[in-house]
Amino acid sequence: MKKHDSPILKYFLDTDAYKIHMQQLVFFKYSTVTVVSEFICRGKNLLGKYIDLLKEQIQMMSNLYLSHDEYNYLLSFPYFHLEYLTWLKKFRFDVSQVKITNIHGKLNIRIMGLWKEVILWEVPILSLISELVNRDRYPNINKRIAIDYLHKKILNFNHLTKNIELSKLKIIDFGTRRRFSYKIHFSIIEILKNKFPWFIGTSNYHFARIFKLTPFGTQAHEWFQAHQQISKILSSSQKLALNIWLEFYNDYLNIALTDCINMDSFLKDFEYDLSKKYQGIRHDSGDPLEWGEKAIMHYQKLGIDPLTKTLLFSDNLNFNNIIHLYQTFKHKIQIVFGLGTQLTCDIPDVHALNIVIKLVSCNNKPVAKISDSPGKTFCLDSSFMISLRNAFNI
Repeated sequence: MKKHDSPILKYFLDTDAYKIHMQQLVFFKYSTVTVVSEFICRGKNLLGKYIDLLKEQIQMMSNLYLSHDEYNYLLSFPYFHLEYLTWLKKFRFDVSQVKITNIHGKLNIRIMGLWKEVILWEVPILSLISELVNRDRYPNINKRIAIDYLHKKILNFNHLTKNIELSKLKIIDFGTRRRFSYKIHFSIIEILKNKFPWFIGTSNYHFARIFKLTPFGTQAHEWFQAHQQISKILSSSQKLALNIWLEFYNDYLNIALTDCINMDSFLKDFEYDLSKKYQGIRHDSGDPLEWGEKAIMHYQKLGIDPLTKTLLFSDNLNFNNIIHLYQTFKHKIQIVFGLGTQLTCDIPDVHALNIVIKLVSCNNKPVAKISDSPGKTFCLDSSFMISLRNAFNI
């Protein structure tokens, strides 16, 4: 395989916004908390052969830093604190935190260290793996092929929606982690901004800055997982995570993720005060129609007008199922759609990787995720999984 003498990742802010948001709060609230994260390939791909290329690229990340322009850009947002940004400007990736091995052809990655540092590794490592594998497997795929296919999808979307009123449609790029490549991601954002009026922003701070788009992102599963060991009472961990976030960010970044311990358990904890103060909730697993109806019923039961709240759909979306969800919910509640892999790695004859990096422990104790999609449930400690299920009556 061809080696790459230059870094694939060239910009510190080329990452998901929620990583920066979570890192700031961890910096202030949990600066001594330690975590372990591990790489998971949900498919049957044997990726061990890419280990040397990946190690080279990760080594190059030690030279990444927050530039002066990036620093000033983050400083323009009211929810960032000067103390955190001053620290972030000095931050450098510690390569020693990442242990990579090839075990019988499988790629194993384990990341250990302070949470405030480890938190930034996930997105760049996943995007590096995706790009390295795609360069090797699909050497004939270029930007033109990807853009031509995007234009076809936009034409088809316009045809399917020609008799649909779309004034409430909002679509966001959520595709950094498993994109085909940086260059193709860049071109897709450029096309959508210029040719697709319903495209309103991106979860990537780098692209938000250079294209003058709105950045989107709140918290990820790891925020709730870590609180399973931070909270003194396991059954209160989800409420604690929600309240700590709200106390810090107040009216900003207030869309809550619902599926770290499944939707039903989340709604039990999402009582009136939280439901009222959070602008909305995000879907990331399970049947989106069922999830959306549950959310609307929850707000109605609490006496909250659903039309004042937002549902952010972000699980396995494409243009076609967005149309169906939009028509179902557009008159019931505010809706936004986050397009991920099927935006930035949706190219004919290309099979996108199904890869993630998940938190496995916090302060040397296990954590878990209980998803509404069985394939996304994850824990390395079966006894802790039993404890978590018992604590939340699952």
